[in-house]
Amino acid sequence: MSAQQHVIIGLSGGVDSATAACLLVRQGYRVTGMNIRVLDTPDESPTLTPSAMRISDRDEFGFPVYTLNLSIKFAHDVIGYFHNDYLAGRTPNPCMVCNKTVKWFGLFEVMRQLGADGVATGHYARTEMRDNVTLLRQGVDPEKDQSYFLWMLSQQELALTLFPLGGCTKAEVRELARSFGVHAAEKKESQEICFVPHDDYCAYLADAIPGLEQRVAGGEIIDQNGTVIGHHRGYPFYTIGQRRGLGIATGEPVYVTAIDAEHNRIRVGSKEALECRSIIASGLNWTGIREPETLIDAEARIRYRDRQSPCSVEPLEGDRVRVTFPEPKHGVACGQAVVFYRDDEVLGGGIISNVNSENSGEQE
Repeated sequence: MSAQQHVIIGLSGGVDSATAACLLVRQGYRVTGMNIRVLDTPDESPTLTPSAMRISDRDEFGFPVYTLNLSIKFAHDVIGYFHNDYLAGRTPNPCMVCNKTVKWFGLFEVMRQLGADGVATGHYARTEMRDNVTLLRQGVDPEKDQSYFLWMLSQQELALTLFPLGGCTKAEVRELARSFGVHAAEKKESQEICFVPHDDYCAYLADAIPGLEQRVAGGEIIDQNGTVIGHHRGYPFYTIGQRRGLGIATGEPVYVTAIDAEHNRIRVGSKEALECRSIIASGLNWTGIREPETLIDAEARIRYRDRQSPCSVEPLEGDRVRVTFPEPKHGVACGQAVVFYRDDEVLGGGIISNVNSENSGEQE
């Protein structure tokens, strides 16, 4: 997109999206803000409502802002997915799913309704056009890079999306925000899931799913040999790699190494038992390359704060790949995303469906 075109930018109320909007204004774009509401009284139709929201008192940044109520879609696509994954013994990533199914859905809906030319967000990521393909690249600030959360985006979505902050560090964004008079310039960042009070997902699940605690209480805790060594409060309240709150005394530290939802059972073991060299991923999306037909070498991250590790990616039948790591990864959980990189370029990603796929003790 070129300057002077009409861009819809998602505004969250935080410093990043507000600063990104100001940068677009300064670059000559015609900017319209969109504030998505996801925890309001549900609205059956995604209709736009004018908003009085202002990100700065300066006249040059006084662009129109609209509110879009997507609470029904959010409840189904994000909260419903969150519940279902925990009930299946997986570890969900609601922010990642929300980006694709709610945020970009809303951005493109508003773009269509207002006849705009593209969309923008305050994510720390970059795009680059190469050989008629829009590549997704990491943000230059390694502490803020958010490319891991964006692997689900399609070529059409990437081609029409601007990431004004991709070349900035967080410190630079704070300084820009102050220079633009952004109201949220000093606002602290929140790392919590927006619908989970106090970031306590166990208390949230117990409250949100009636009868859950009673239904799953008293499940077995087994060791790596399958011996029952205790009982737990219910499999949904545990995550892979968890050490605290197990309620058992073994004489040495043990960690949750597998979750068996069908039998309401968790397996525990040593830290070494969390090592993983092979996973299966499904639900794939290839952002920067064609779907590979043969084994490729890449780097991968299996969680947001994970380091990129060398791996091989082997295509399998049924839209799946086997990912093998020369050096073991620790605490890999089904339900999380594995995202593939080549240097700072995102190749694609998928959802981890099987851990230690070549070992007898695999977690599914």
